[in-house]
Amino acid sequence: MVDSGNTYGDKVSKLITWGHWFSFFNIIAAMLIGTRYIAQSPWPETFLGQTYLVLNWIGHFGFLIFGFYILVLFPLTFITPSQRLMRILSVIIATAGMTLLLLDTYAYQNLHLHITPLVWDMLLNNDKSNLNTQWQYLFIVVPVIFLLQLSLSEWVWNKLRKLAHKHVGRPFAITFAIAFIGSHLIHTWADASAYGPVTAQRATFPLSYPMTARSFLEKHGFIDREALAKQIQNEGTGGATEAMRYPLEPIAFKTKQKDYNLQIIMIDSLRADTLNHTDTPNLTRFAQNNLNYNNHYSASNNPTSLFGLFYGLPGNYVDSFRNSHIESPILTELHARNYQFGLFSGDDFNSSLYKQIIFTNGEIAQSTEKMNDKKAISQWKDWFGQQTSDKPWFSYLELTSVSEYDDAAPISTSNVSQNLFETNYRKAVQKTDKQLKAVLSTLKQSPDWEKTIVIITSNHGMEFDETQTNSWGSSTNFSEYQLRVPMLIHWPNVEPELITTTSSHLDLAPTLMEEFLGTTTPANSYSSGINLFDQTEERNWLLAGDRKNIALITGTNTVVIDTFGNYRVYDENYRRLKDEKPKLSLLMQGISELKRFYHPKK
Repeated sequence: MVDSGNTYGDKVSKLITWGHWFSFFNIIAAMLIGTRYIAQSPWPETFLGQTYLVLNWIGHFGFLIFGFYILVLFPLTFITPSQRLMRILSVIIATAGMTLLLLDTYAYQNLHLHITPLVWDMLLNNDKSNLNTQWQYLFIVVPVIFLLQLSLSEWVWNKLRKLAHKHVGRPFAITFAIAFIGSHLIHTWADASAYGPVTAQRATFPLSYPMTARSFLEKHGFIDREALAKQIQNEGTGGATEAMRYPLEPIAFKTKQKDYNLQIIMIDSLRADTLNHTDTPNLTRFAQNNLNYNNHYSASNNPTSLFGLFYGLPGNYVDSFRNSHIESPILTELHARNYQFGLFSGDDFNSSLYKQIIFTNGEIAQSTEKMNDKKAISQWKDWFGQQTSDKPWFSYLELTSVSEYDDAAPISTSNVSQNLFETNYRKAVQKTDKQLKAVLSTLKQSPDWEKTIVIITSNHGMEFDETQTNSWGSSTNFSEYQLRVPMLIHWPNVEPELITTTSSHLDLAPTLMEEFLGTTTPANSYSSGINLFDQTEERNWLLAGDRKNIALITGTNTVVIDTFGNYRVYDENYRRLKDEKPKLSLLMQGISELKRFYHPKK
């Protein structure tokens, strides 16, 4: 008896073979579309980073398409009665998948995010640009994709016998497997070593969840979590960074400006509510006699706020500026005007941001002794006494005793523990306030007092679990306890005032650039903030964040968005609102602000 080839087993076998080849050519198509992600992302600067990108590109799309075939099309092969129906279903599914992939590349190009329900809403409901009009044109290509998939299906079916004799399936399968496994192994090592050129690519492709093993390696003694965290803090991500377009236009200045002196006093970890007659009587007296912005927010809940203070930009730009070696326009102009620099710190500028981004021209003197606030103030006094009226100066004094109030971590969240740590903290604040009295007295007694700008603020706040989320210290959430800080300004010939409108660290740069240095360039060309003297109206939102997250703070809630486009909404007491959805216009404005100073991809 001659086998007609029409048995159920023969049909299934032929459809399986066809499905493999149909998936293979769709993998190639997906990889070609995936090059758009590579084109819209910064190119890795190291060979290992480039190797990982290529392996991840091959392995990820190979796994994504073939995995979808195994989970969806392969089971359908056994239950679909007709090979024609099976092929039509496959073509429809492949068309939908490729269309979604194209839409995702468009979302990544414009928002640097992959499609989520939030991003989908943003694309559909964006009223401030023509994004929603443009992306709808992509649906014009859906019939074209369908016809191409239909043609591919028919061609593979007719050429199935010839393709089966090519004997290339195994080499390709091995190639995809090696690329997939290799990319995940490289990322596992990179994540454990904080190797930025690789870890910075974790969100390049959609549905990408590269393997990590930090907990496993830490448990078995292969890595030290504290040392790794310190390495990340000191060195940043070190990954590929996009080309900067900063400033957006050349910065120009008026021909005549007053040569004011500038004194910035940074008190590490000083909360806004410590500004009272009990904890800080000297600082409170200074606030009453000068400008007091009592609704002021830091740019971050960690040291990246220092970047926001000098550059007027959110923390997501930190690593790009670190690698681009772009100096703050404030310091650039002070150098150009030959200002005398005096930089002093109670911890000898322990934060890597100072030496790697902010003060990169060798202004920080190497200390030969272990520093503390008392020694820093003493050195500042010696330096200040040597300044003359004919040469303008800039001084930066950082006091760190408040942040070092207690090195031990709390062991519980009981009221006793909370009160103990907060009591120790406030004692450190009171001690620092007493030390500040001598600094302020020295400044006021100077003959140059009326031509000296004095700014007193903090890098971030300090929490003692007020949000009842087991959050202590800083860098754990974006509540007001970790973000609200004092902002006190003495400005020559400006009357004392209590300003209650919301303000931000991002506002200091445009304030100094316009009111102190006399720039004629609009603030939005070099900053995300606005002039502190122009804040006559309450703004709709403030921007804070770090390298991985942004926080949009409004009068009623805080929206935290991560690098994958996922968001969480909190009320004014930082309680999670699980069913609350943020305004899309608010999100669009915030996300757009995070991309303004990167070179647009053509």
